[in-house]
This record gives sequence, C-alpha cells and structure tokens, in this order.
Amino acid sequence: MLAHYGVVDIWTYLAGTIFIILLPGPNSLFVLATGAGRGVRAGYQAACGVFLGDSILMTLTAAGAASVLRLLPVLFFVLKAAGAVYLGYLGIRLLLSAWRPAHGAARTVHGAAAGNPFHKALLLSLLNPKAILFLLSFFVQFVDPAYSHPAIPFLILAAILQACSVLYLSVLIFGGARLAAAFRRRQGLARVGSGLVGILFLWFAGRMAVEA
Repeated sequence: MLAHYGVVDIWTYLAGTIFIILLPGPNSLFVLATGAGRGVRAGYQAACGVFLGDSILMTLTAAGAASVLRLLPVLFFVLKAAGAVYLGYLGIRLLLSAWRPAHGAARTVHGAAAGNPFHKALLLSLLNPKAILFLLSFFVQFVDPAYSHPAIPFLILAAILQACSVLYLSVLIFGGARLAAAFRRRQGLARVGSGLVGILFLWFAGRMAVEA
C-alpha cells in the first residue's frame, strides 16, 4: 500500500507499533498521572509535550543522531544518567505526596504533575536517549533501502506512530479524569495511586542507571 513511498510490510509495522505503545512507560504514566490529578486540559498539555519530544527524537533518528551516540558513548552515558536522575526525582516527589496529609485530591494524587505539564513531559521524553536507538532499529526494518528519498518513509512511519500515540494517550487522559472523581471521594485510594506511580518511576530510573 505504501511501497511506492519506500515503506515495506506496513501491517507488521502497525501491529508492532500498537504493541510498543501499549507497553507501560514513564511518558504514558506521567500523562495518566496528570490527567487524573489536574484534569483533561492539563493531561493534553502533558501529551503535547510527549508528542513534541517524540517528534524531535524521531527527527534526530532520521538525521542520524543514533550514529553520533554510538560514536560518542560518553554522551550517551551522560544523557542516560540525566534521564535516570529526573525519573528518580519525579518518583520521590510522588512518594512524598503519598505520605503527606491530603489537601484535595489533585494535590495529593500526583504531586509530580505540579508545575507546567508540557515542559515536564517534554523533558521526560527527551531525556530518553535509548528511544533514539530503538526508533532507528525499529524504523529501519520497514524502510526500503533502495528508495531514493529515505526521509519520506521515515516521516510516514513517524506519523503512524504519533497517530497511534494520540489515540492511546487520549484514552489515558479521559481515564485519568474519571480516576480523579474516585480520588476525590477516597483519599486513601489517591495516596495508593500516587505511591504506585512513584514506585514505577523509581523502577524505571533504577533500570536506566543499572543499564548505563
């Protein structure tokens, strides 16, 4: 269907993309936390930060940034360490918010979502250099090496990934808004949710640090 534009085996790519997006990660958890703690509007602000960050990473991937990171392992290590520290910071804030006395559900559930959700989500997305290497290894399997303009199939694949991401994050945002109503009625549930997300963020940070 898209073979004329340098894209091969599009249905396999679509299935793989959906599976990858559905895997839980810090970006989707942060969007869910923001939607639950601050509502739909803030949730979409966080989602836009993720979209922009992912778009930048995919553009860098198409431009060959992954090769630069392979040639400069120190740079890759520094970026990964910075990402682990930032995830750890968010996780600690979430855990602290779970232990503090509640003064309203939104404040108690997701303390890490305070501030500008767009900027936080953008930084969270960009401080994941492994995504560049992953995108390169994933995208390249579906790009025809004989196609004369490789940027075109990369853009098509990126657009499909972003469209799937928009749908998935929208589900998380509206699901988070529904959770917020439950959190307002049950402060204990709010604390548990905050603590669980904080633990997950610390787990992501620890995994990144160990693999550095």
